[in-house]
Amino acid sequence: MSDPNQYQPPPAAPLLPEPPPRPTKLRPIAIGLFAIGLIALVAGIAKILPGGFFTGVAFAVWGLLLFGLSFIRLPETLGEEPPLSPVQKVLGIFYEPTRVFRNLRAQPYWLAAFLLIVIVNIVYTAAFVQRLTPERIVSYTMDKLEQSPIKPPPDKMEQARDNALQQAKQPVQRVQTAAKTFAGVFILGAFVAALYLLGVMIFGGRINFWQALAAYFYASLPVVLIQKLLSLVILFIKSPDDIHPILNQETLVQDNLGVLFNPAEHPVLFVAASVIGVLSFYGLWLRAKGLQNSGTKVSSTAAWGATLSVWLLWVLFVVAITSIFPSFIS
Repeated sequence: MSDPNQYQPPPAAPLLPEPPPRPTKLRPIAIGLFAIGLIALVAGIAKILPGGFFTGVAFAVWGLLLFGLSFIRLPETLGEEPPLSPVQKVLGIFYEPTRVFRNLRAQPYWLAAFLLIVIVNIVYTAAFVQRLTPERIVSYTMDKLEQSPIKPPPDKMEQARDNALQQAKQPVQRVQTAAKTFAGVFILGAFVAALYLLGVMIFGGRINFWQALAAYFYASLPVVLIQKLLSLVILFIKSPDDIHPILNQETLVQDNLGVLFNPAEHPVLFVAASVIGVLSFYGLWLRAKGLQNSGTKVSSTAAWGATLSVWLLWVLFVVAITSIFPSFIS
């Protein structure tokens, strides 16, 4: 019989169940995007909306993709710090990226970074077309297309030239081009995030898709902002005659080893060297840091392994495309 005066330890507290993963709220948005795409598609086929066919396809694909991704739940929250505001994350990614990425682990909200990336891309593209003129860009692109192995038949070439010029000049089609940027940036981001998710898992880590997507957008944000803002300045300093109508559509910043090669003489070497630069390495570091700190359980090895694997696939893809269509680089 036990002594009533003997110390009795307090009963163990009952284990609380872990909070379940949170569902997303993207399905109404996905349905709206698909509806917009369907309307634009029908209007394009009926010749009511010039260029509406491809805009409709882009938005319909975006809506379907977003609807499918909406079934992926947000990660569990286990008492992490409250979410940072969009302004705090956008500013903090420049001077305290680790804190921002750790906050994204429980609160993987990517909208602010996504919108900024799209907006600066749209602004730079509009300024680039205005500075070089649609006529010069289209004429140069079509001339290079005639030299490529997939050139259209001669009777279709003039029609393709007219369509491209209308797309570059008509206000309605220029607005649609900007709208398609939203779809394109998200679709690309989702694809890369899926590759990061797969890469992290292969290297033994664990990360939620939305964590990978948020890490990708916020890791890309500083590089895109620096690149596009500097390019805008250079765009209005340099003579338009010294700007390449195709190569400089993405950036005018020359911070890589591509300056060592003449693109007309060595297109493949030029493209391969162009991915080795200051901003390229800064972006790789941010993405590895983002995967490591945004993921549920991601080691430094897994983060760098996934980052470098996806980067290597991208380099091989760009080099392969350049070897097939070298005329566009000259």
